[in-house]
Amino acid sequence: MDLFSYQEAETPRARLLADRLRPETLEEYIGQEHIIGPDKLLRRAIEGDQVSSILLYGPPGCGKTTLANIISKRTAGDFVKLNAVDASVKDVREVIDRARSNKMLYGKKTILFLDEVHRFNTSRQDALLPAVEQGIIIFIGATTENPFHHVNGALLSRSTLFQLQPLDERHALEAMKRALDDKDRGLGFMNLKVEEDALAHLAAMAGGDIRRALNALELAAVTTPSEPDGSVHITIEVAQESIRNKALRADPSTQYDVLSAFHKSVRGSSDAALFWFLYAVEKLGMDPMTFIRRLIVACSEDIGLANPQAMIQAVTAMDAYHKIGWPEAKYNVTQAILFAVESPKSNAVAMAIAKATATIEGMGSAEVPLHLRDTHYKGAQQLGHEGYKYPHDYPGHYVEQQYLPDVLRNMSFYKASEQGMEQKIAHNQQLRGKGKK
Repeated sequence: MDLFSYQEAETPRARLLADRLRPETLEEYIGQEHIIGPDKLLRRAIEGDQVSSILLYGPPGCGKTTLANIISKRTAGDFVKLNAVDASVKDVREVIDRARSNKMLYGKKTILFLDEVHRFNTSRQDALLPAVEQGIIIFIGATTENPFHHVNGALLSRSTLFQLQPLDERHALEAMKRALDDKDRGLGFMNLKVEEDALAHLAAMAGGDIRRALNALELAAVTTPSEPDGSVHITIEVAQESIRNKALRADPSTQYDVLSAFHKSVRGSSDAALFWFLYAVEKLGMDPMTFIRRLIVACSEDIGLANPQAMIQAVTAMDAYHKIGWPEAKYNVTQAILFAVESPKSNAVAMAIAKATATIEGMGSAEVPLHLRDTHYKGAQQLGHEGYKYPHDYPGHYVEQQYLPDVLRNMSFYKASEQGMEQKIAHNQQLRGKGKK
């Protein structure tokens, strides 16, 4: 692929409106005041041409590439742009080699902007590390994915992370009004009459994506027939035709966040658990099984023996989903979710696992007590495999004896709570000497 300095040719109206109106200065930039507002670190660095390696993380259309474009116009150094979708290690090395020459021969710095850096695999990200560490290049990465999941830890640690927030309707409206006023780069050369309701609809349906709002506005403007006086009238009906579905972000990081919100809501809110489940499946298109599996886990992790029926409900809902499919199984899964949320809660199972696992990791091999060893062969008694007491021969079908290895004979892992049905278990544990077996 060709490598080039980030200087776009001026071809008015040959490009999409969103591209033509891309801000070229910090004063034109919309939103993200928390990182580029007056006296903010990144703004000072851009204005002083002192930008160091940074990562820009945020949803689509929030201004990551635009911010990189502004940096390219403020720097006296060489600014190179690559897109991780089609860039290779060879491309990166060519940039590094050229940057090394420029620095040694002319003292000129090189900024490499890597868009969609999450598309770079580990080996390609590793190719950047030496040059970043040695100061040969200044790295700017942009990603819509959680950088802690998709960016090499070493590269992440050598860059300053700036998280850009989702834009909202206010920002989309501001951008569209600029487009309507700008006669050179925008739509101001047209005789447009745009209803406020139409603009509001475009802004709302864009979901904070300025690029989508501007492109929808341009589509409405160029496809609507002119009135007899030459004007173009954009009504709410025209706006609805130009942007039919609200933009929803369903990237992997968002899906993880929604799934996390669902599980945490199962611990405390029927309304929220139901909302996140239906929002993810109906709006984001996520697989219902993802949530059913998480629900089944929660039935042991967060409910456990306080209400064992929750597990049955969840597994039955999974079975119903497999047998009757979606959307019919929506009722079965929702029933299981609500049953789980409204059940008494206990994390005693999770705590027992954690305590037992920590104990196992901190010890060597475990010797099975002689009276618990196998006796189904001749000679077992000669090896001392005797002394086991059969509980069913005793009152209450229980008898005190050692079950754990000698080094753990007084250890207790599972301690039942007083929640729901576990209250009975807790009572039995007290009768048995607080669970010591």
